[in-house]
Amino acid sequence: MSIVKPSTLPGFMELLPKEQILFNEMKDIIRKNFERAGFLPIDTPVIEKSEVLLAKGGGETEKQIYRFTKGDTDMSLRFDLTVPLARYTVEHFSDLSFPFKRYAIGKVYRGEKAQKGRFREFYQCDIDTIGNGELSIANDAEFPVVIYHTFKDLGFDSFIIHINNRRILKGFFSSLNIEDSTDVLRAVDKIDKIGPCAVKEEIVTSGANPDVADKILKFIKIDGTNEEILKALEDLKIEDEIFKRGLDELSKVISYIKAYNIDEKNYKIDLKIARGLDYYTGTVYETTLNDYPKIGSVCSGGRYDNLASYYTEKSLPGVGISIGLSRLFYQLSQAKIISAEDKSLIDLLIIPMDEYLEEGIKLLAKLREKNVRASVYTEDAKFGKKFKYADQLKVPYVLVLGENEVKTEKYSIKNMETGDQEEVNLEKIIEKFAR
Repeated sequence: MSIVKPSTLPGFMELLPKEQILFNEMKDIIRKNFERAGFLPIDTPVIEKSEVLLAKGGGETEKQIYRFTKGDTDMSLRFDLTVPLARYTVEHFSDLSFPFKRYAIGKVYRGEKAQKGRFREFYQCDIDTIGNGELSIANDAEFPVVIYHTFKDLGFDSFIIHINNRRILKGFFSSLNIEDSTDVLRAVDKIDKIGPCAVKEEIVTSGANPDVADKILKFIKIDGTNEEILKALEDLKIEDEIFKRGLDELSKVISYIKAYNIDEKNYKIDLKIARGLDYYTGTVYETTLNDYPKIGSVCSGGRYDNLASYYTEKSLPGVGISIGLSRLFYQLSQAKIISAEDKSLIDLLIIPMDEYLEEGIKLLAKLREKNVRASVYTEDAKFGKKFKYADQLKVPYVLVLGENEVKTEKYSIKNMETGDQEEVNLEKIIEKFAR
């Protein structure tokens, strides 16, 4: 029999147990913050009908999708969690209460070129609020607040949630007689990556004259406190209706965020934020870590007018935000901002003498009934090897079980870090370790 060399496919992340524990802890923090804000869990299938995923058709999405057939069924792996949300909302419309607040944490798949920090399989953590016909702008203010508490709980203090409104940009471009602003929006969205000179060149290439390009660059550089930026926008006296609506929405969002009483140093109006995706129509967000700007946006999203226009004639406006957890974990690990430490998931390891394994299992059962995180060493080995096993797994305490312990029901537990030992009964063990 030939031996196959084991290896993973490029672009697929696989972690050692200590790294996986840290990854799971981050995922749990995100999930708890989503649930604390009242977002309901859904878990859509990884595989969808291709006609559903590709209803919009064309573009880079179709090139990157993993698509295959089984029998007569044309299927694809989901490439994000938003399109499945659209299908889910329409399919279960009569069973949902609107506004529908949902969260989803799951793997998605994109067949793009594998490179550092870019994966073909990766976790997305999404929250969205969907309205039936309409959706109050007050909902847009909740997302920065949820992200604020999430990143605080992840251990970050120095971060900024950048906020803008696409209508402000589109209205401003319209006031400059730019009829189709799609290419200009995409150019503006790249300014932090390619710089103002390259952005100006792209704007001119899209059909605008250099003077207009300069006005756009000057506009997106408007800075100051949130109140100062809003005042500067008002002072421009732009009469375009789209601009005025965007400014009104942004003013309300900032006012509502302020009412949530989160630290103002962690959110800021940023007129450079455009979000390149075409379906964003109003509020847009990007989150960056101040001390690690090269990582780029670690959480982004925005408002869209109609989530499911390809599946229903109903108007389903929404707003959402997404954390790319796999990329975030990788980038933070590479920058040594986080590091996985050897950590035991149990507090106590029972090491029975050879003939007392069954008694060890009985003791373990009693402890687990009382919510003590414990395990029992089952293998036939010398005591040195058993203690080495506990040490390698960083188990904090060990209990040796022999004839005397079984008779007296008094147990000696050893602190593996200090070497200290204490003799206790079952009740004391439960008192010490029960969670």
